[in-house]
Amino acid sequence: MARLRSMPPRLRMAVRIVAALAVVVATAAVVGAAPFVEGLASISPWTILAAVALAAVATAAAAWRWRLVSTGFGLPLAWGDAFTAYYRSQFLNTVLPGGVVGDVQRAYLHGSDHDRLDLAARAVAAERIAGQLVQIVLTLAILLPLGLTSPLAPLAWLSGGVVVVALAAVAAVAFSRRGRSLLGREYRLLRPVVSRPLTLLAITGASVVVVAAHAATFVVAGLAAGVHAGAAELALVALIVLGGAAIPLSIGGWGPREAVAAAAFALAGLGAAAGVAVSTAFGVLTVVAVAPGAIALLADRFRSPRQRGIIGRRRSV
Repeated sequence: MARLRSMPPRLRMAVRIVAALAVVVATAAVVGAAPFVEGLASISPWTILAAVALAAVATAAAAWRWRLVSTGFGLPLAWGDAFTAYYRSQFLNTVLPGGVVGDVQRAYLHGSDHDRLDLAARAVAAERIAGQLVQIVLTLAILLPLGLTSPLAPLAWLSGGVVVVALAAVAAVAFSRRGRSLLGREYRLLRPVVSRPLTLLAITGASVVVVAAHAATFVVAGLAAGVHAGAAELALVALIVLGGAAIPLSIGGWGPREAVAAAAFALAGLGAAAGVAVSTAFGVLTVVAVAPGAIALLADRFRSPRQRGIIGRRRSV
């Protein structure tokens, strides 16, 4: 990953696109094209309605989290601006390679509004890091206690393996001078958040809501695809798949997510093909659910500079 970050931006994006496509092609080579088609065919008006409603909940919680973190950095943010900007950010992250274009834009526009691009970028980065950390801890807290007797025990073993690898990686980094400097910088980035217990608790709660809404969308996709599993079982698998979607070698989540879904469903005894079908349906529903972000982008074109705020140009908050 460090070598990837050192590449020129265009080359880095090209590598991500090629890697994501390669993973999808490899997954299709293993399970065939039929699961992808089945996933697309399972989408219906009610699944779209459910996905849009759940995305609204997740976006509201994430926007609230961003406001809390941004305020901690001394950059106040109006609720309406945060909600609209987050929708737009999710849409851009989903339809453009890299998965961070929307975050970069909302950081830039918010920073321009306060003439503090550095703090705005730090706030967005801290907000995303906080969300990822809560998702990881929540996933491990739910999956690790499954034990050896549960049908989903292989997922617990997988989670345990991830923990061991992650701890080994952190330990290896911490032993180097450069690594300690990096960890120190990351801590300083999050210090405005972790130094306020009530704010930290609120951010954690908002992040849990975000994860729950995304997992619920995956459950909707699984039920629509006709997977022979209950909602609770699908929700557990969803936590693993959501982690796979966060791997930074994807196009709007596509790529590693499908491979991880195939593996997770296979380990859970549900079949790799079913995992790909559900992941495909989930991916399409995710794109449709953040469509309001496209509306926000279009609406911004018709606003005057004074009206735009962080949705477009600048305005005092």
